[in-house]
Amino acid sequence: MITIGTQAPAFSCEAVVNKQIKHVSLTDFDGSYKLLFFYPLDFTFVCPTELHALQENLHEFKQRGVEVLAISVDSAHAHLAWLNTPKNRGGIEGITYPLLADITKSIARDFGVLNEQAGVALRGTFLLDKKNVMQHATVNNLSLGRSVSELLRIIDALMHVEKAGEVCPANWESGKKAMLPTQEGLKQYFQ
Repeated sequence: MITIGTQAPAFSCEAVVNKQIKHVSLTDFDGSYKLLFFYPLDFTFVCPTELHALQENLHEFKQRGVEVLAISVDSAHAHLAWLNTPKNRGGIEGITYPLLADITKSIARDFGVLNEQAGVALRGTFLLDKKNVMQHATVNNLSLGRSVSELLRIIDALMHVEKAGEVCPANWESGKKAMLPTQEGLKQYFQ
């Protein structure tokens, strides 16, 4: 597993972008926040529910200047086939953010989410700042889907910290009280 606060591993791979297969790299998204969203495989069960949930909230990510990048160990051709499969048949038709093809499994391995035994990525989620520094990471087992609202909350918290210089306490949400990272700040928070 990579360490929070360090530079994210660089990568380049094929991806499906706007229904076309292209070559992309992490540096293509420099200057933006990035949400790297590893999922096990195309044409599976929990994965399309997560990818559609991201799409349904994509405007929220875009408003915050966050690039969503979904990554699995499938080929770009498999991604394209799944993208051309209707939602009511288990497909991801309508997904508009890039689908990265980690066919060599090197990206999943570099990010510490490759399940070597199963040969697929665990449900790893990584939030990178504009300089590609790791700010947040979670890893779920294969059967546990993620919460898009929690991802948005974490993004809001990161942006608040960067803007206000405050820290975000437990269950913090945008618009709620944060605190200064001092003993006095903690005392004021609990008043």
